[in-house]
Amino acid sequence: MNTLTITSDPRSSVFNLSEIFYSIQGEGTRAGLPCVFVRLQGCTLRCVWCDTAYALDHRIRAVEKTGSEIIEEIQRIGCSFVEFTGGEPLEQPDVVPLMTLLCDTGYTVAVETGGHIDIAPLDPRVICIMDVKCPDSKMVTLNRLENLTILRAHDEVKFVIASRADYEYARNIVREYALETKIAAVLMSCVFNKLTFLELVGWILEDKLNVRFQLQMHKFIWSPETRGV
Repeated sequence: MNTLTITSDPRSSVFNLSEIFYSIQGEGTRAGLPCVFVRLQGCTLRCVWCDTAYALDHRIRAVEKTGSEIIEEIQRIGCSFVEFTGGEPLEQPDVVPLMTLLCDTGYTVAVETGGHIDIAPLDPRVICIMDVKCPDSKMVTLNRLENLTILRAHDEVKFVIASRADYEYARNIVREYALETKIAAVLMSCVFNKLTFLELVGWILEDKLNVRFQLQMHKFIWSPETRGV
């Protein structure tokens, strides 16, 4: 799946959800801020290090809600920052106009995407956090790198690093697409318990990359296996 086909009014569309929860943002430039997370169920990718494997299978119908019901739940929680995540949220195309509706209502809206689907249809107000897959994920061939050419100034790109080979791949992408000066942040984090923080920080400093090293804050507040945080 590479392109989005939006088929209906998102308020009446039925979305396959894994969970909706209220927590703090654990990553990115808004780390530490309260956030409503809308985790959609299903993802084509099978990254080796995926930490939300429970949200991958499209066949699981854990929670089904219409767009109107999702908006009502967000309003009930009462937080102005909303992030759509997964799974892969853009594999349910009607999420695109749903995010536009939330923007129209005054919410700050972000979407975290694996980057294998065209992001061009996204409302320009939506913050796109694009995860570029590195070689150790075993999904690098599915990267839609042309997405990197249409990112906006408020967007972010994330690399999850498991090895030196991953880091070098990420470094080369950052330089080839001039990401350091194009977008709000280039984020690099370690695959949890696979690469030491010191190693990755050392490589970033050695190469003088203008990127943001990040920890997954939520995995230090709660157990790394805890869901709904």
